[in-house]
Amino acid sequence: MKLLQIYNSAPHYRESIFRLIDSTFSSDYIFGNSMGDIKQMDSSFLKGSVIKVDNKYLPGNFYWQSGVQKMLKKEYDAFILLGDTRCLSTWLFCLRAKMAGLSKRLYFWTHGWYGKESLIDKWVKKCFFHLAGGGVFLYGNYARELMIKEGFDGNMLYVIHNSLAYDRQLAIRQNLCENEIYHSYFNNDNKNLIFVGRLTKVKKLDMIIKAMKLLKEQGKELNLVLIGDGAIREDLQTLAQELGLIDNVWFYGACYDEQQLGNLIYNADLCVSPGNVGLTAMHVMVYGTPVITHNDFSHQMPEFEAIHDGETGTFFQRDDIQSLADGICRWVETKGSEREQVRQACFREIDSQWTPQFQIEVLKKHLL
Repeated sequence: MKLLQIYNSAPHYRESIFRLIDSTFSSDYIFGNSMGDIKQMDSSFLKGSVIKVDNKYLPGNFYWQSGVQKMLKKEYDAFILLGDTRCLSTWLFCLRAKMAGLSKRLYFWTHGWYGKESLIDKWVKKCFFHLAGGGVFLYGNYARELMIKEGFDGNMLYVIHNSLAYDRQLAIRQNLCENEIYHSYFNNDNKNLIFVGRLTKVKKLDMIIKAMKLLKEQGKELNLVLIGDGAIREDLQTLAQELGLIDNVWFYGACYDEQQLGNLIYNADLCVSPGNVGLTAMHVMVYGTPVITHNDFSHQMPEFEAIHDGETGTFFQRDDIQSLADGICRWVETKGSEREQVRQACFREIDSQWTPQFQIEVLKKHLL
């Protein structure tokens, strides 16, 4: 099968699935230039043709990818496009394909539905997603169920989930063990919370420190390690100082050493992600650490589906610090003695559905 994939960028975190696609299909690629601060991968390893194009930004948060339209004339068995309604060149490409009788070769790979769409958003998305005559690859079951309720054919909606560098992480995981890394740093026996990612306002990380303060007032002390750097690091340090928690918060900083990350995550008790959780859930769960995040799924990223309440994590009321504190406390007190069982549950969840191998099987099933 000859395949063409068209994306707005080539995010580094997707390198593993691109490698697997490249070895499974005869595929060419079109990548837009970098989107925001997302790290881009070096695509030189791909065997197929790689074309880099400009994302030309337009008023109204729309953009256009130059050089895409001519690819419709090429002999491809299938086209996979990023299903982004803001990309006007994708609209034209799909409309031209429909006019040429090629719509059944079109597939989108997309978030799909969030559950917070306005009436106008719904109308636009319905028009847009119906252009993909081959079907839509979705990151999660939540979006699929919403789209079915909106009238889409469930047989044309394929849940493909997401993945990171699973093979490398699995190799690291097999050599991890419990150790005294947190006891040595904090010099106490508290349970240890963790967050991995950019320290940005949208992640609402101040809520963790404020929740720790509430729990400390109840005589329940915790530690927190923040792995990452970002615009609000100094604000968080100031907050920890003001609340008397500076000795319980480890500002580890940015870390790109996966071995170190694996050790830190494996030995933590609970990952706390007060904003949307996204890829963080996959990163910590592959090393056996459960996640607590908010329960407003219309404002979540698809990876929240890896969290099964009471098994691989739990949820709290969005933007409610007391609810977050209660959720952390409840988890620590009820699951603290079941650390190994929880660790194994996290392993099973990632190993079964959030890997490049899972994704390639979904692609093979619906493309071949």
